[in-house]
Amino acid sequence: MKIVVLDGYTMNPGDLSWEGLEELGECAVYERTPPERVVERAAGAEVVLTNKVVLDGAVMARLPALKYIGVLATGYNVVDTAAARERGIVVTNVPAYSTRSVAQLVMALVLELAHHVGDHSRGVHEGRWTRSPDFAYWDWPLVELDGLAMGIVGFGQTGRAVADLARAFGMRVLVHTRTPTAGPGVEFVDLATLLRRSDVVSLHCPLTPETEGLVNAGRLALMKPTAFLINTSRGPVVNERDLAEALNAGRIAGAGLDVLSTEPPKADNPLLAAKNCFITPHFAWATRAARERMMKTVVANVRAFLAGRSQNVVNG
Repeated sequence: MKIVVLDGYTMNPGDLSWEGLEELGECAVYERTPPERVVERAAGAEVVLTNKVVLDGAVMARLPALKYIGVLATGYNVVDTAAARERGIVVTNVPAYSTRSVAQLVMALVLELAHHVGDHSRGVHEGRWTRSPDFAYWDWPLVELDGLAMGIVGFGQTGRAVADLARAFGMRVLVHTRTPTAGPGVEFVDLATLLRRSDVVSLHCPLTPETEGLVNAGRLALMKPTAFLINTSRGPVVNERDLAEALNAGRIAGAGLDVLSTEPPKADNPLLAAKNCFITPHFAWATRAARERMMKTVVANVRAFLAGRSQNVVNG
């Protein structure tokens, strides 16, 4: 059994072991693979694992030995699942491995917007406090979360985890989802109501034709001028130019983003220069604990496939 990992670096930059996969067959791990080398490196492999390397029908047609594609992530849009199904290739993903880590970053972004910890710490180290005539100072409005409304768009596992944390801070939780289900301390509302009433809006919906550009100028106009927008789902859910304009005009108070429409972002992305916009490099999922869970599931997925009882199949 030949196993090829096309782009293993982000999942495992060296602090985890590939031993579990190596026990299942001849295993070749590449940190990154450019598109022009995918066929060359995957040639003869029955099992190919990918994170962001695209595997479309044209590539699969050139890999006759390929029987299984494992995506090193929850989202699997890098694989043409229909083409894989036609060729009898099983495609799996890794669901829910980063739920708590992503929820944790959501609240980190909210707290940064509420207190500007980084800005104030930087000012102290630059001597601002030393020169201050007062015992305390602050450059931004400081926001207490208790009693405010957290609006959650999408209520899968991560949305539910964010709701738990928001309630721990004393926040009221509003939810908009396609499939409302009963939950303690949650009020289900339509999207417009959620945007109007929320002090923080956190996006947790998948990227689909219906959700692309979901947050646009019209919907941003519904939000309170004191509200924050958090996006740890997918970049294209937000119209970036509209968000930048809303931030710069003060129509909303701030944004915390871990995802952008193009990653890495282009230098002219308007959000890079927008007011009160915190951007992290799509690393919500990347705590060591989350990556260890991912590695265990990746190995378990391959082992299950080899045993003839595939799990976490996304093209069944």
